[in-house]
Amino acid sequence: MSEMTGSGTGLSRRMRSLARWETLLLVALLGLIVLGNRLSPFFLTPGNFSNLLAALMEVAIMALPLTLIIILGEIDLSVESMAGLASAALGFMWAAGVPLPVAIPIVLVIGAVGGLLNGLLVARGGLPSLVVTLGTLALFRGMALIILGPRGVSNFPEAFTALGFGDVPGTVIPWPFVIFLALALILGIVLHRTWIGRQTYAIGKNAGTARFSGVRVTRLRTSMFVLSGTIAALAGVILTSRLSSARADAGSGMTITAVTVVLLGGANIFGGSGTIPGTVLAVLTVAVMQNALRLANVSVEVQSIALGLLLILSVVIPSFVRQARNGLDRVRRGRHQATDAIAGG
Repeated sequence: MSEMTGSGTGLSRRMRSLARWETLLLVALLGLIVLGNRLSPFFLTPGNFSNLLAALMEVAIMALPLTLIIILGEIDLSVESMAGLASAALGFMWAAGVPLPVAIPIVLVIGAVGGLLNGLLVARGGLPSLVVTLGTLALFRGMALIILGPRGVSNFPEAFTALGFGDVPGTVIPWPFVIFLALALILGIVLHRTWIGRQTYAIGKNAGTARFSGVRVTRLRTSMFVLSGTIAALAGVILTSRLSSARADAGSGMTITAVTVVLLGGANIFGGSGTIPGTVLAVLTVAVMQNALRLANVSVEVQSIALGLLLILSVVIPSFVRQARNGLDRVRRGRHQATDAIAGG
């Protein structure tokens, strides 16, 4: 009987391992790589690898703090307009003669202030984050248009544009990917190895219970929105560098992709679950999919449909996976109870 129990437990563990969302994402990523290689002989070339990574890095960087916010049970839809505001402010200051080493920190402070506004309205004002960040989505974009207008600024120094457009010397790895990995490592440690992460999950699962347990819910929520605004501003700086141009409409349309990436990474839209490794794998999956479709000369309209379907699937499939995990847990508990009953009899 003990052998049967051990065998059943081992099978249950293997099934749970296979059911992990990150494992499914890794399989999907490998499948897309094989498909991309069949669609185009240029897919696995070093140059295309560099382009594949660089094309989605601003979205990927914004998706990292957005993962923490969604785990909290909130949402930040203003990230794309904050990136645009950061780009506009950077271009305005550079055109006015402000050195970039001075302008960039100011831009990051602007991002932090914008995030603080979101955080105060949501955490202290008790307003829905969906409504608040929809409002600031328009507010930040309007401010960007006031600062820079329809014109663009493009006379940035080569040392700055190399940040977004250049590769690490001797490799085909773009610098923004290095920044993304560094942020993913830092936020991954914070989320999965510190009390901040534990409290973030607790708030997402039940904010009331977390508050009664001594968690400073308001402060943590506000801090996460400040983090999101700051990193969105950083993404705007990187986007300006990569395009060698500062524009008020920079970042348009990135929010939907960022949310898709986070949800595809396994975060629960209602809060309480999600991982940084899952978001990283989702970033690579979306990047490979979009790159393969472009190399196959698929129209922009079809690419948009594919992204929309991916967003829907990223909500539906994790729900089924969670249900499967719960089912496996119930089966395991039933086997243990049956074993205990037999042993007691």
